[in-house]
Amino acid sequence: MRSLFIYLILSLWLYALPQVINEEIRKSGISKKDISIYIKEAGKHGRVVASLNASKSRTPASVIKVLTTYASVLKLGFDYRWPTKFYTIGRLKNGVLHGDLWVQGFGDPTLNAEDLEQIVSELRAAGIRQIRGDIVIDRSYFKVGSQDSSGFDENLYSAYNAMPDAMMFNERVVTVCVNPKEKKVHKKHVDESYKVVDQLEHVNKPCRGKYSWPRVKIDKSEVVPTVFLQGKISKRCGTRNICQVITKPYKSFYYALKDRLIKEGIAVSGGMKLRKVPKEAKALFTHYSDPLEEIISETAKESNNLYARHLLLLLGAKLYGAPATMEKGRDAIKYILDSRGALGDGELKIDNGSGLSRTSKMNAKLLAVMYDDAYDRYGSRWMETLSIAGVDGTIKRRFRNTVVKKRAWMKTGTLRRVKNIGGYVKNKAGKYYTVVIIINSSKAKYRGAKLQDEIMKWLAKSTVEPGRSSTVPASSKTKVQPKKPVSETLFSNVKTKTVPVMKRKTKESAVEYYIQVGAFSSMPHKAYLVKISALGLPYKVRHTENYKVLIGGYRDEKSAREVLKKVRRAINGGAFIVKL
Repeated sequence: MRSLFIYLILSLWLYALPQVINEEIRKSGISKKDISIYIKEAGKHGRVVASLNASKSRTPASVIKVLTTYASVLKLGFDYRWPTKFYTIGRLKNGVLHGDLWVQGFGDPTLNAEDLEQIVSELRAAGIRQIRGDIVIDRSYFKVGSQDSSGFDENLYSAYNAMPDAMMFNERVVTVCVNPKEKKVHKKHVDESYKVVDQLEHVNKPCRGKYSWPRVKIDKSEVVPTVFLQGKISKRCGTRNICQVITKPYKSFYYALKDRLIKEGIAVSGGMKLRKVPKEAKALFTHYSDPLEEIISETAKESNNLYARHLLLLLGAKLYGAPATMEKGRDAIKYILDSRGALGDGELKIDNGSGLSRTSKMNAKLLAVMYDDAYDRYGSRWMETLSIAGVDGTIKRRFRNTVVKKRAWMKTGTLRRVKNIGGYVKNKAGKYYTVVIIINSSKAKYRGAKLQDEIMKWLAKSTVEPGRSSTVPASSKTKVQPKKPVSETLFSNVKTKTVPVMKRKTKESAVEYYIQVGAFSSMPHKAYLVKISALGLPYKVRHTENYKVLIGGYRDEKSAREVLKKVRRAINGGAFIVKL
């Protein structure tokens, strides 16, 4: 009897909530059974401050995205870049490619119309002025079917419902521009994979209410879907951009690329085909995305569902081989987090990695374990990928005029009957807390958000002094040692022509920073190199497995980054810094 009494007392103590939180829950009117709270000093060894239903499985919504983004960092590193590879089969003579141009997509979710300038520039640098063949696209890296929309809710054609594809383009969104003042309607990008029918009636009424926006109807009954613009719209309205998910991204990519090639004077005689790249294909160049760090920041801050889906699929392919599937992706995330000790106990159902799901399940404590591991391992570099209170992302406005501004780094999650938040809060004395609040209730939307806000304000206002465990670890960057080639030749516009492979660098010539501006299967075209020289920049063409054009070197990263801005504006928007 005495042992049972002690057990009950300990249970009450372990799961007791601070009086302030109890009072806020009472005022919210939300039942405690619908709330999970887990708050502790940040880091694996931090003291638990508050716990309520912390091990109960609930619908996580978009807070689950951090499992996807963090697993991506653990497996690939912050500096990983998504490739899109270009090949040829045929003979290139006098600027004419007698054969097909092949494009292999690996699921870069950020590939968009702005990248076409660089891609066409690379093709010109390879000496191509005419393509007497087809543009053949390989989208086999993902095995995801042909669905355009997830169909999660009634907004079938909204961007957040877009489904993944290995040859993604413009996030699967097509944009129709409506200019009421000029009574004009046009596609933002050339794309013959869909049609637009303008049935708008322009009226001289104030631009508000039913006259402020076109009515949009989508008809997908035919092979080529049609966007109908209907209703009355005021001539006083500014431009309206209608963004819809209605067609295949690889088709949009093909039409946009072909249009850009023609505008740049590169004729294409063939059409589009879907095939796997054959072994005999000759590599031309590889287009790279921005670093993973920027992609996961966009994923978390703006809660980008498509990016999260692509990250999950990429991890599946990296761990278990292509083609990527949802099942492989789910298993990969669990394996990566569990093998690094970043996964707590309890039920975890990931579904698609984005949280746009009613079958995803997790508990507050499990999420906190991951947050603590990320805090200890990467510190502020990881925290900055989350939404910063009052500054950016999904909590830019939510905490703008509160004590929490610039003191919280969070990922939010919202669905019908679901309002969740998780991340870190820093108090006035500089102490950091890991905070997870999950609310699954019919009252979640407004009352749940207010309850979360009050708890976070209470933490931010506190003046508890930080202990050693509450200091944010310094940002750390994983250093990947490049594999040394058997031999390398350097072509440059500086004095040095060759560098012996085994020659060691002295302290005076220690690590230098270069800007990689291009990579080619053969020596870059002279016009490409002349363009670099005209800007007064020193360069080297480094020949290992391919020909890499490197601008530099620079003794420190700051100097390299200053030049990088110029290079991205003038030569290649996807240029990036490397260390040699």
